[in-house]
Order: sequence, then C-alpha cells, then structure tokens
Amino acid sequence: MYHVVIAVDEESDRAQRQARAVADLPRSADEVRATLLHVFTENPDGASATQVGSVRRAEEVLENAGVETEISERSGEPAVAVLEFAQNEDADCICVGGRNRSPAGKAIFGSVSQSVILQAERPVLVTGSMEEQ
Repeated sequence: MYHVVIAVDEESDRAQRQARAVADLPRSADEVRATLLHVFTENPDGASATQVGSVRRAEEVLENAGVETEISERSGEPAVAVLEFAQNEDADCICVGGRNRSPAGKAIFGSVSQSVILQAERPVLVTGSMEEQ
C-alpha cells in the first residue's frame, strides 16, 4: 500500500485540489492510503482536525474516489510537524498545496511547502495554486 501524507491547512479549495491529485494517482482506490494531516499552530479551544472544514472536504473527495483515508493532527510549526509525521509513519510521499505568493511574501512569511520540499527525505507532490480552466 502506497501511503501519502496530505498536509492540509484551512483553505478548502486547496485541500480539495490536493485530495483530487492523490485520488488521481494510478490505482488509487486499490493501492493508495491517504492520511490527511492538519497542523494546529494555535488551538486554544482544543479543536480536532475532524472539525476543520478543509479536512472534511478533502476527506469527502478521497472517500468518493475509494481511497482509504484517515485523519491525523499535530500542533506546532507546520513544516516541522509534517516532516516528522511523515518520517514517523514511514510515508511514501507527502502532498502539499502550493499557493500564489510574491517572492517578497515568501521571504518575509516563509513557505511551508518550500520548507517541506527542501527538507523532505521522500518524494513531495505539489499541487497547483489555481484550478485549470
């Protein structure tokens, strides 16, 4: 079974694009297992990843495609948490969602996707930031 960790933030459209990309992998319904991972940077109310709308939307996409799906959550710095989770789970691939950011925005605010890509010891699938027309 090919295990993909899908790092999902709060953006539902991006999460659905990530889920569709994984669902579109060859033989996904038979040979792919997906873990939707949401990393809380702040969670004073103690919410669960299953309460995050983007996680639920991505889960729907995967389940409708017949992909075995589970949901997990972590707290902390997103890139570090994603990389540690993928390592601990011995994932085959990490899926991150790209977003449109200016070079200055990336330099000032950083990029979780960029950090994951540069530090991962396994393949990283990056989905586009916009739907194709």
